[in-house]
Amino acid sequence: MTASTAASFTADDYRARMERAARTAAEAGLAGLLVAPGPDLVWLTGYTPPAVTERLTLLVLAAGQDPVLVVPALEAPDALEAAGAPALTLRDWTDGKDPYAATAALLGPAGRFGISDNAWALHLLALGRALPGSSFASLTEALPMLRAVKDAAELELMAAAGAAADAAFEEIRDVPFAGRRESEVAADLDRLLRRHGHEQVDFTIVASGPNGANPHHEAGDRVIARGDMVVLDFGGLRNGYGSDTSRTVHVGAPTDEERRVHDVVRAAQEAGFRAVRPGAACQDVDRAARAVIADAGYGEYFIHRTGHGIGVTTHEPPYMIEGEEQPLVPGMCFSVEPGIYLPGRFGVRIEDIVTVTEDGGRRLNGTTRELVIVE
Repeated sequence: MTASTAASFTADDYRARMERAARTAAEAGLAGLLVAPGPDLVWLTGYTPPAVTERLTLLVLAAGQDPVLVVPALEAPDALEAAGAPALTLRDWTDGKDPYAATAALLGPAGRFGISDNAWALHLLALGRALPGSSFASLTEALPMLRAVKDAAELELMAAAGAAADAAFEEIRDVPFAGRRESEVAADLDRLLRRHGHEQVDFTIVASGPNGANPHHEAGDRVIARGDMVVLDFGGLRNGYGSDTSRTVHVGAPTDEERRVHDVVRAAQEAGFRAVRPGAACQDVDRAARAVIADAGYGEYFIHRTGHGIGVTTHEPPYMIEGEEQPLVPGMCFSVEPGIYLPGRFGVRIEDIVTVTEDGGRRLNGTTRELVIVE
């Protein structure tokens, strides 16, 4: 999250998030939460440590206790500048002292704690030694919906990120494709995303011809030719919130089969979007999109989940996949991105970010889902 984004949230916003996180943890039977540097810490406090370091930084949350951020003394001045700093107590430690003992003193002698997925093993093992009667669970396992429901301010940022990605697509349609390497078009996408306000670009997939049958193809040296179907999938963070969209274009006139496959994917994406409503299960979105593709005879060529959550990271819970019974709640944001991948030939994917509303869903991407012809 950038400084400009942090400034758009107040200490009261962060206080409310920390209180909600601690309360939710208690309801889940956890004694507290231990939040290491990463997206959870940024979302809860507005604080991003100045560098990756082996020194322990950890936010300690528990119901009925004031939040405490344990930080190395040399980084305390930066922590005090975070937008959420007024909503917590800072506990610094100096080199040569035991930060794990200091952290353990903030916790009960025994209990089950949620801990950030990206916490270093070094720290987790040391905390385990300091709290031998305790156990730990990853936040994704214990509280998968912690960041899933966005408030009004977050939804504005999500919508702005989606609009910026849309603007990048509208411009990429006009660049030359034929005769250029995939990597060159990917560089154009990176440049356009940044020009439209992204401070971080996470991926710019440009998968042409047979490469389009690989959903996570890395743009390479293949020269795009007339007659190629090209899958474009790109996104990143704008003001700390994610974008992610996919469109499939064609260089020159498509064949009847290529147009037919694209039409099936477009219908599947529409069906997935129409399945979005409060109370529906995540798997219902996957089932709706998958049924259209299966009915058209391409079921074996849809080889990934229909969607993933998005927020302060571009991939996070919830996931639109069979077996996920988590109900949809207004404010959730996730992708709806079915695809068909024909090995050795071509692929098609169409993706929008969707947010759940009180009576259905709203797309945060508005570019055409028709097959776009490029040159």
